[in-house]
Amino acid sequence: MKWLLRSALALLCIYVAATGFLAYAMSRPPERFGQIMKRLPEPLVFGAFPAVPIWMWAREGRLVAGDMAPDFTLSTHDHSGTVTLSSFRGHKPVVLVFGSYT
Repeated sequence: MKWLLRSALALLCIYVAATGFLAYAMSRPPERFGQIMKRLPEPLVFGAFPAVPIWMWAREGRLVAGDMAPDFTLSTHDHSGTVTLSSFRGHKPVVLVFGSYT
């Protein structure tokens, strides 16, 4: 009976550690998150762990209306250069469109 209890406790510890690692991975920047997740089997991650609630927690926004947008740099649509959001600050309004508008 002791071995059964010890085995269950060991499995619980492994599960908690794996869940913690998953939370850590999901809170990393997208590039790092992708590197980690490509090595993990998707059915295991989303089937055996509470992946969706962890994802929602890890990617929860911290901005509220009126906050200044965080600075970022993106490639131009033709990949000939880059554009930094802060370069427009105080000069002209900027509208960000994510996704398709067609």
